[in-house]
Amino acid sequence: MESIARIKNLRGSPRKARLVIDLIRGKMVEEAKNILAFSKKRASTHIEKLLNAAVSNLVEKEGRVNVENLYVKEAYVDEGITMKRLRARAHGHADRIQKRSCHISIKVAEINK
Repeated sequence: MESIARIKNLRGSPRKARLVIDLIRGKMVEEAKNILAFSKKRASTHIEKLLNAAVSNLVEKEGRVNVENLYVKEAYVDEGITMKRLRARAHGHADRIQKRSCHISIKVAEINK
């Protein structure tokens, strides 16, 4: 039994979100929740909500599921759209500001014994 949850166009760079995703990939769900709860990264709050959504999707789809037997099967971050903005600089020049976004996907599965 597997379930997937996705979030698209999350504001924040994919490079920074991958640092958090790498911490929880392959871990048990309870351990991943603890890691995300104590992480100081900004993306960890969004990823924790997404992990809870993946678990609730599985419970809704399958009915009774023991949460203690769930683990993070797949977790990855893709690059989203980049909004381009201009900032005025000296002597009439302009610098480009890139406001990045990312797509995050988490797949939760039950351990087969």
